[in-house]
Amino acid sequence: MQTHIMDLDFLDESSSIASFLIESSDGLILIESGPETTFDHLTIAIERKGFDWKDVRHVLLTHIHFDHAGAAWKFAENGAEIYVYPIGLPHLQNPEKLWNSAKMIYGDDMDRLWGEMKPIDEKLLVAADDGEVLKIGGLEIKVHYTPGHAVHHNAYQIENIIFTGDVAGVKINNGPVVPPCPPPDIDLGKWKKSIQKLKDLKPEKLYLTHFGIVEEVEKHLSELEIILEDWANWMKPYFDAETSAEEITPKFMDYTKNQLKKAGVSDEDLIRYEYANPSWMSVAGLLRYWKLKEQGRI
Repeated sequence: MQTHIMDLDFLDESSSIASFLIESSDGLILIESGPETTFDHLTIAIERKGFDWKDVRHVLLTHIHFDHAGAAWKFAENGAEIYVYPIGLPHLQNPEKLWNSAKMIYGDDMDRLWGEMKPIDEKLLVAADDGEVLKIGGLEIKVHYTPGHAVHHNAYQIENIIFTGDVAGVKINNGPVVPPCPPPDIDLGKWKKSIQKLKDLKPEKLYLTHFGIVEEVEKHLSELEIILEDWANWMKPYFDAETSAEEITPKFMDYTKNQLKKAGVSDEDLIRYEYANPSWMSVAGLLRYWKLKEQGRI
């Protein structure tokens, strides 16, 4: 099986968001559609590999966040089937609630970042639940439910490689792995169990949407656990304090930026990290986690 990495050139920057293209006897399989704003970049990348994007017949989404699923409707309009964890399915059929939720975070920047997100015909939506084996075009694709980053998150395994979405974090080039922690679904307990689930599968490689291939799997996942705990513990003293999120955000952004710089991340890759995982989003996500934790709701 050959996997083609499609760089979506998000915000005209390389190595931030990827899609993965796989050939099968039942047309092309795409893992992650990326946002609608990068659709043209994606189709050009597919053409450069010698294929026609209209031959994409199956789109597997790790979860329904816009940077992973925003352009799925474009493929559905061409008749492709869209696979997603069952909880996410109704949000693709009617994305109004998803859009409004994201707009509370991104405000007037929605169009520039993500573009449009149109409803997908129910007939083209396929629920991919934990433990299922999708048999597509001669391939067997195992579905692994991996919550923690999002309640609607799957990872997909083909042979001995796993496409991890966001559950295995963000790693740009040779930089360190970091955890994307946007609201509203961050749950450290579930995320750690999902990380252990990936470890137990003992894959040869991980394919990260942000960005590329990880071969030192055990080391990568262990480092993710450490930095996830680090970020959460940094945020914990603030969740019931009088300090506003607006005051916390620049402090946290400085903290995470300094971590990356100490790890030797270049100025160019600092931009890529920020595009792939805006540090300011993790403030609201982690504050909400600690609040729910204190209330006994997670």
